[in-house]
Amino acid sequence: MTVIKTKNQYEKQNPLTQYPRPPFPKQPQERPGSVDLMDPAPDHGEGSYQGFGRLKGRKALVTGGDSGIGRATVIAYAREGADIAFNYLPSEEANAQEVVKLIEAEGRKAFPIPGDISDEAFCKKLVEEAVEKLGGLDILVNNAGRQTAQKSIAELTTEQFDNTFKVNVYALFWISKAALPHMDAGATIINTTSIQAFDPSEILLDYAQTKACIVAFTKALASQVAEKGIRVNAVAPGPFWTPLQPSGGQPQDKIEKFGSSTPLGRPGQPAEIAPMYVLLASQESSYITGEVMGVTGGMMPY
Repeated sequence: MTVIKTKNQYEKQNPLTQYPRPPFPKQPQERPGSVDLMDPAPDHGEGSYQGFGRLKGRKALVTGGDSGIGRATVIAYAREGADIAFNYLPSEEANAQEVVKLIEAEGRKAFPIPGDISDEAFCKKLVEEAVEKLGGLDILVNNAGRQTAQKSIAELTTEQFDNTFKVNVYALFWISKAALPHMDAGATIINTTSIQAFDPSEILLDYAQTKACIVAFTKALASQVAEKGIRVNAVAPGPFWTPLQPSGGQPQDKIEKFGSSTPLGRPGQPAEIAPMYVLLASQESSYITGEVMGVTGGMMPY
């Protein structure tokens, strides 16, 4: 496991040069990709995130927690005092075990639950197992997603279209529906949408649609459960340096200059977005619900 040695996250730094800037080397990977094969290595906060007990005693379920934004969120949650169950594909077991060690190093409980969230029965089982092992559920982060670039609609197969919606939209519905009966006042649901919901790329026709669905789902569900004291919000990342990109999410020629079109001139690192997931899970955001929080390096999400 590569641990990025960065400055204390609370020290003043120039955001333009805080992390690597393109050009990056081409680096094709098989889906779902591995953080250990990325160049430069992504920063999930392993060597920089400091917690302050903002989630002490909370119980969280995070999908896609083995890598990328999910991994950074899990690390942050553990350092803020939460016990965590997290989901990932069975092929990502090596990365998942790295995350388990990082959680346990903070003295928190870690429950890795492998499986495919495109299956409704597994989604129900995932929630049941997480609730049983954690002893309840306070925070749900619907983060896992599928992104596969295609140059034209002619190359976009029904199989891909269907799987993208199953992973990005159906699973979010199935997991949230199963989780809500176990959540009480003060609990939170956080969904990962994207700048693609508001400014879709022509090569991400199916992916962008699913992210727009997540915005509508978030706002509607937030209104539905507000009277129960449960908050629902979404985070809309811009270009972030995760395995989703080199494993089919972007063409390799775009990997070379990934993130260069943002005002900050580089992609975001997972460690830079994890604090937003902490804020939305903590009581500090008690008056925030039904919102979409953009973290885009200066690109306007809407």
